[in-house]
Amino acid sequence: MLCRALLLLTMLTAPLLVCAEPKEVDWLDLLPAEDYQAMLDMPELDHGNGNGPDANGDFTTSLRQEDNKLPAVMYSTTVVAEMDQQQIKIGGYPVPIESDANGRYTQFFLVPYAGACIHVPPPPPNQIILVNYPAGMDLSDIYQPLWIEGVLRVSQTSNQLADASYELDADQVGLYDGP
Repeated sequence: MLCRALLLLTMLTAPLLVCAEPKEVDWLDLLPAEDYQAMLDMPELDHGNGNGPDANGDFTTSLRQEDNKLPAVMYSTTVVAEMDQQQIKIGGYPVPIESDANGRYTQFFLVPYAGACIHVPPPPPNQIILVNYPAGMDLSDIYQPLWIEGVLRVSQTSNQLADASYELDADQVGLYDGP
């Protein structure tokens, strides 16, 4: 009788064990309301002429902000706490960090726009996600947007290249197919 009850309970709860589809989020979902408003109120930024030290796209300098003329929101590490531990899907552009022995990238930053640190000011830390992807992938074109799926965590990360306020362990990485 106990076995039948356990079997029935398992059959009734099995659909609940199926993982839910990741929630598709936008970069604005990662911005606290006060940072969003500060960005709306911000004056137009000078994007330079593409002749800076990273104009060749080799990331010899970093995503770190070094222009003290930028508004404080461009340095913000303030996060949306409710995003912690969420299964998400987000589109963005990769900035390579670490690769495996086969040259496949296993760690990279994901940023909301192409060319971060090459031709335009980098995004603030709360608009940079450190992505861990042990399966690795080819990142031969950093201007090709990606879809990333996985669990997002609020996690302040700092290395020579950038500061990030979020981290994501990717379950899936693929080419972006949206608008």
